[in-house]
Amino acid sequence: MRSSEDIVLVRQLVRAHAIQLGFSLVDQTKIVTAASELARNTVDYGGGGMVRVQRLSQGQRVGLRLTFEDKGPGIEDVALVLKDGYTTGGGLGLGLGGAKRLSNEFEIVSRPGEGTRVSIARWR
Repeated sequence: MRSSEDIVLVRQLVRAHAIQLGFSLVDQTKIVTAASELARNTVDYGGGGMVRVQRLSQGQRVGLRLTFEDKGPGIEDVALVLKDGYTTGGGLGLGLGGAKRLSNEFEIVSRPGEGTRVSIARWR
């Protein structure tokens, strides 16, 4: 992912997978919205990066795991950036915290000077 056009492609890809897995419209919207926020952060703050989409299966449950990774400057204080209202880009400061709330699972690993990896999962 390097541009706004790539973010649109990520949204389309995630929606297609969610539909194929039988996600409800509400759950489709949640995972696509979270994906959009994380893709935007990857492009805007991480200087671009990659996304990996994995289908999950656990007994009768199915889900999607999305992993966004960049080699950007990293995040100095992860707890701070997860707080609603915190922003370095002039937005509303809801991106990472919002993505976390829209997901069933959320993990972020960031090292200053090395980059950031955010992984989310949504189960049907």
